[in-house]
Amino acid sequence: MNQLQTAIETYLEFCRSQKRLDSKTLKAYRIDLNQFSSAVSTTQLTDITPELLESYIAPLHTICKSKTVKRKIASLKAFFHYLEYKDLISLNPFNKIQVKFREPVILPKTIPLHTLETLLSAMYRQRAAAKTPFQQRNILRDIAVTELLFATGIRISELCSLKVSDVDLYDKTILIYGKGSKERKIQIGNEDVLRILQEYQLEYQKEMEACGCFFINYCNQPLSDQSVRRIINKYTALASIDQHITPHMFRHTFATCLLESDVDIRYIQEMLGHSSINITEIYTHVAMSKQRDILTKKHPRKDLSVCQNQKSV
Repeated sequence: MNQLQTAIETYLEFCRSQKRLDSKTLKAYRIDLNQFSSAVSTTQLTDITPELLESYIAPLHTICKSKTVKRKIASLKAFFHYLEYKDLISLNPFNKIQVKFREPVILPKTIPLHTLETLLSAMYRQRAAAKTPFQQRNILRDIAVTELLFATGIRISELCSLKVSDVDLYDKTILIYGKGSKERKIQIGNEDVLRILQEYQLEYQKEMEACGCFFINYCNQPLSDQSVRRIINKYTALASIDQHITPHMFRHTFATCLLESDVDIRYIQEMLGHSSINITEIYTHVAMSKQRDILTKKHPRKDLSVCQNQKSV
């Protein structure tokens, strides 16, 4: 193994054991650093110059989305900072280059409330029409998953990793382990949602105890991200909804609806588990119905008495 690749493997182990990064972050780092290692013409750390870095970074903008380029650059920066920290290089080549670019703002896609109502109604109708205990149990779980996505704004990965001990329906709280192993507690504020979760917990109690996870599949294994996506797609089709709905859109809808209801953005930041208020502020661009209401009902123009029937001379 060459010097650069050895350093990458050592760094990834450092990220796993010392920085305690999660598996998805480690996978992204590995992809980004291996791509860099394969693309550059040297295997020696001392041969990596600012010019070499610039020649590698420049074409990325033509083959990757801005968000991906930003991540790849961040992965490289962190790697070279580690090399400098461990005295494996005497000079960090990133100190000699400036990488700045404007990242386009992509507004989060939300689900209209009438569409959500249609989706949930279709799910409850399917439950009422279920003919076998197997169908009834599966639909109960699917409803519990969907209701919790919208009720809490939880990420799909967080939902799938919920342990039985994380869900306290007596206290009406969910303990969530977010990005960077940060904990947050979310209250279940809606009685209908609480009731369906209680029904689900009662029905699946035996399987939960055996598996340890709160949401489980028909094989009594933890529910996967892909399974949740299939659940949403299945009932979206059954409800004849044209819009493509993803699990993450429930999170966007949760945040946007709260913002439009005048909830302080810092409370929303805390509930979403965002590390920075800047991330949460993206939802201020989405809250158009609230803006429409303000400009229609509160703008002073509505109180002006202006005569518009004067004839021009």
